[in-house]
Amino acid sequence: MSCTTVLVGKKASNDHSTMIARTDDGHFDVKKLITVEPRKIKKTYRTVLSHLTVELPEPPMRYTACPNVDPSKGIWAATGINEANVGMTATETITSNPRVLAADPLVEMQKASSRREKEIPGGIGEEDFVVLVLPYIHTAREGVLRLASLLEQYGTYESNGIAFNDENEIWWMETIGGHHWMAKRVPDEACVIMPNQFGMDSFDLEDAFGKKQDHLCSADLCTFIEENHLDLNRKGNFNPRNIFGSCRDMDHIYNTPRAWFMGRYLTAETHCWEGERAEFTPESNNIPWSLVPDRKLAVEDVKYLLSSHYQGTPYNPYSGQDTGKRGMYRSIGINRTGVTSICQIRSDVPERIRGVEWICFASTTFNTVLPVYANVSRIPKYLSDVGLEPSSENLYWASRLIAALADHNYAASIQNVERYQNAVVTKGRRLVQEYDRKMANTGNWALAEEANEKICAMAKKETDAVLGKVLQTASEHMKNGFNLADN
Repeated sequence: MSCTTVLVGKKASNDHSTMIARTDDGHFDVKKLITVEPRKIKKTYRTVLSHLTVELPEPPMRYTACPNVDPSKGIWAATGINEANVGMTATETITSNPRVLAADPLVEMQKASSRREKEIPGGIGEEDFVVLVLPYIHTAREGVLRLASLLEQYGTYESNGIAFNDENEIWWMETIGGHHWMAKRVPDEACVIMPNQFGMDSFDLEDAFGKKQDHLCSADLCTFIEENHLDLNRKGNFNPRNIFGSCRDMDHIYNTPRAWFMGRYLTAETHCWEGERAEFTPESNNIPWSLVPDRKLAVEDVKYLLSSHYQGTPYNPYSGQDTGKRGMYRSIGINRTGVTSICQIRSDVPERIRGVEWICFASTTFNTVLPVYANVSRIPKYLSDVGLEPSSENLYWASRLIAALADHNYAASIQNVERYQNAVVTKGRRLVQEYDRKMANTGNWALAEEANEKICAMAKKETDAVLGKVLQTASEHMKNGFNLADN
């Protein structure tokens, strides 16, 4: 599933929180936000796509998830925060190359070709990762190790990147072929940008096979590389992207331009991103996986990055000028996003309320993000009670409607959309601050559910109002309109 990921280390954020964020860009998948209680978690899990059965450990923990409303192709939980304040987002589909995939083939389900044969299940994939891992981990590092053990045992049928965060650390993990993997701790002062390519561009093998402080990988990774002649690096450098990733013309249309725009935003003062002296262009293969941003980042910065469409550049599809380059690159804020989540684990509040999940449904360009306390037993119906039929009574479908209407009337609608986005974030922040204080002073953690209800009531009021405005604008700009001057 094509997505975009942003990771923010605790020294790179404005409030010393860790943040992992991703746009879940399926094909207009209808999504909801729910809480999964331990009593509802079965001891055995069966994948829908690969027909694999996995036994689960005991005991599980409560966690949030953003599953598909239509379960016919699996749960696809996408993202969440568990009651131990560990966040997870899965997955960022990444690229690989034929050398890797030939050496360690993806584990695809093999259907029986006759009654005499037995079906052979496939491995695990994006459909399954959150459900199999998040309820059972207490730190971000534990998330890597649990998923690694599952990959080594069952394999995977696709190439993916996965992020985990806790109060102190963020870990990024990438699969290599069917069973191999590597993971790296995100530097505290850094921000990671991931646009559907194999991302890591440096890796300390000595640490991975020694202290394992900031790097982890398959036990046989070095042998795997050597025996299959995978290393394309020179001069003793070890760049995993050159070994395990891709270098295709399609990357320069679909992937690298997104990294370029995000890097340009994050380090406009540190690096040159435009002009004859540009260090990096939209089609550069060497855009860094992690950067130290010029200033500290807040949730609003992450949302801006994940809503972007090359604004301020010749590639903006909504530009009023015919630059000859409009829409030539894949935007980050794309039409088919199901849900975008920013899993924020804070360190300046009591443990019970450290996890806040910022949720945005549908195309991020036109929709807002609102904070939700994660360690609760229920999620408000405005976010959780979503059906397959359109209805403005839930945020998912209201967001789809806003995006579809505003997209065709961008210039006339964007001011109302931006006012709406700012209003929800401002009022949402105010409510979180208010309830942080209440719960810290009283120890009444049940107030988190009350806070979520108030946040959703506020968001519904603001969403209904902007929906009316963009609908009015779209109605006024219908092609069958006709003005007759009656003088």
